[in-house]
Amino acid sequence: MKKFGVIGLGQFGTVIARALSAQGAEVMAIDNNEDHVENIKDDVAHAVALDATDRKALEGQNVQELDAVVVAIGEDFEALLMTTVQLMEMKVNRIVARASTKQQRMILEKLGITEILSPEEEVGQTFAKMLINPNIKSFLALPDGYEIVEIETPRKVIGKSIKDIDIRQKYGLNLITIKMKADEEKGEYHIVGVPKPETKLNEGNILIIMGKHDEIEKFVQLNN
Repeated sequence: MKKFGVIGLGQFGTVIARALSAQGAEVMAIDNNEDHVENIKDDVAHAVALDATDRKALEGQNVQELDAVVVAIGEDFEALLMTTVQLMEMKVNRIVARASTKQQRMILEKLGITEILSPEEEVGQTFAKMLINPNIKSFLALPDGYEIVEIETPRKVIGKSIKDIDIRQKYGLNLITIKMKADEEKGEYHIVGVPKPETKLNEGNILIIMGKHDEIEKFVQLNN
């Protein structure tokens, strides 16, 4: 069983801790606020109230033996930095830290942290993209200008097969899979797996596509 630590139990840290626990991991949730610890104690293996900037307190919980620690402190960047430095000196196997701004990201990178989460920036980018293009339901940015998006089937390709639209040759895109509605009233979907050339695209289908930003935009605009 994988063992993870989550330090900082605001909304972001709490979601991560509960998600890890729900997927079968052993989670140690840490915060200096006893109310936050009380709120999550029934959802994780260990919930501890302590000052994470105190190395002795962390060592007392054997944090150095965990597979990875997520530092999700959101409001006190100084505390996040101090905690991260303590974890580095304790030689924790894997450290993932939160950065709320570009300046915070830069400082963490200077420290040598390579895994950095920026939830506010990512949510903002996703929301802006969805606001500009209502067809886009979710969005994940990748390096080198690539992205993975979920989009509603554009109007002009409804009823056509994957072979007919020839998305790879015409647009340079990869159709990863398709989500089809399983229950109209509940809004539930099921995944079709690897789409076949003869698979037809129906109204209400969600296409999961990977490719360059400009090519995705071109595909959506030309077919709406």
